[in-house]
Amino acid sequence: MPNQGVERFDYCQLRRSKLLDIPLLGLWHNGRMNNAHQATGFLQRLESLLGAEHVLSDPDSLELYAQDIWQAGAPVAAVARPADTSQMAALARLAAEQGVSLAVRGGGMSYTSGYTQTRPGVVIVCTRRMDAVLEINTDDMTVTVQAGCTWADLYQALDKQGLRTPYWGPLSGRYATVGGSVSQNSIFWGGTRYGSAADSVVSMEIVLANGDILRTGSAAQQNAAPFFRHFGPDLTGLFCCDCGALGLKAAITLRLMPAACERAFLSFDFKSYPGLLSAMAEITRQGLASECFGFDPLLTEMRARRDSLMADVRSFGNVLATAGSLKQAASDSIGILRGGRRFMKDLAWPLHAIVEERNPAAVTDAVQKIRALVAADGGAEVANTVPRIMRANPFGPVNNMIGPGGERWAPVHGLLPLSQAEKATTSVLAVFAKHEARIAQFNIRTGFLYNAVAGYCIAVEPLFFWPDSVDALHRRSVEADFYRRLPKLELNLEARAAVAAMRQEIADTLSALGAAHLQIGRSYHFTGALEPVPRQLLQALKAVLDPENRINPGVLGLGAAS
Repeated sequence: MPNQGVERFDYCQLRRSKLLDIPLLGLWHNGRMNNAHQATGFLQRLESLLGAEHVLSDPDSLELYAQDIWQAGAPVAAVARPADTSQMAALARLAAEQGVSLAVRGGGMSYTSGYTQTRPGVVIVCTRRMDAVLEINTDDMTVTVQAGCTWADLYQALDKQGLRTPYWGPLSGRYATVGGSVSQNSIFWGGTRYGSAADSVVSMEIVLANGDILRTGSAAQQNAAPFFRHFGPDLTGLFCCDCGALGLKAAITLRLMPAACERAFLSFDFKSYPGLLSAMAEITRQGLASECFGFDPLLTEMRARRDSLMADVRSFGNVLATAGSLKQAASDSIGILRGGRRFMKDLAWPLHAIVEERNPAAVTDAVQKIRALVAADGGAEVANTVPRIMRANPFGPVNNMIGPGGERWAPVHGLLPLSQAEKATTSVLAVFAKHEARIAQFNIRTGFLYNAVAGYCIAVEPLFFWPDSVDALHRRSVEADFYRRLPKLELNLEARAAVAAMRQEIADTLSALGAAHLQIGRSYHFTGALEPVPRQLLQALKAVLDPENRINPGVLGLGAAS
């Protein structure tokens, strides 16, 4: 069952009581805590394997790595940072020998307790040292990266050669890693046409719980390269979207394609969400945009409050730098100058689309069709500054994880068939209306974000902002100057509990509508919602691959978490 309750661990108190000293905290061992001698011995061997500087046990690191954007989990025992597949495999073998549980963390940008824990003593395997682009194979059109490579770094490496992956990252891609996105799944850049992170994967190199190394796709056979995914049963797909429950991702091979050299930007406004969603659905069905997304009035207001004029000026410079041609640069510049900051004002339900094609004629055709579709649904064209600036800064700062007034932020989402997005929105609005008094009591603000995905579904993402303190992960992730200027709010666990209850009710509501989810973690219905046959099959796979339930125990509802 999902677990979105507020379980706050007081790290200040833990420090005072010295419970964060590693020998006293211990390591989780086959359902029991190790004694101090065993724990100390394990960490010493881990330091010998990775180097002492790559085994973190200081209180600040333990606090940081026990958090995701939503909340802190149980205290972790240590953070291990392997450099490559061989070190990761050796780490897994050592953990298997000692019965120590492991959970993998990439960039830390998730919000569903996907790597945070429900019991203390798990060792976090941080993949950020494994950040290399291993091979760009222009002959076979694949790229292989270590799991800790960020989407921003991959994009920059490929852009120099005029290439990209079909799906090329979430908005948090300056921190979000390829391995993390493949484990949790993610959407945005390229996603409207080409799907989610998992859809671009060809092959993976997986370290199993016992330290064995498994290669998937065509690379599973002897003497073969990772050039084709579907060689027999789809083992690559088995390890996609598993939230790290089935193994540790070490390396990932993705498809390549030529980067589009022509693009156009479109923005429209609708009086209500039915028109917005109808237009998004038809744009998606016809495959007219590489990205198609929409906001409600609150998100537009929040962006207007958050962005400074200087931020827009910096973005404007990037628009010029990233334009595909002088003609395009001139067009983009004129569009932004005409729009000014009016693009943030007086909008109700805006829709934004980015069209990317190989030639101008294809762009012109798509733009004409989108305008006709939007007009039929009652939309009015407005300044297209938002998609221009976003495309020019695809992996900008993650300042959006804190509200413009210092508020805490948390989303919840569901992926619905194109025909069901409006019904899902209406159902979520009914939940908000039901809790109107509680929302007013705690000064909670609610909104929506929509993303079209893969040509056949829409991600409906309700959002919450409320007055509450932020955690170390927030402070470390946003820009220092941005955080310095924010109001510093007091801890507000009552408001957070109210948000948790509403998030859970929305997750239940979306599940009842048959929604699918990204980054399932421990927050959404999954194993318990499956029909008996697929549930039993998945549990059997977990038992074969991780018989002692030591790899991210309890995630996806697999194995005993407590």
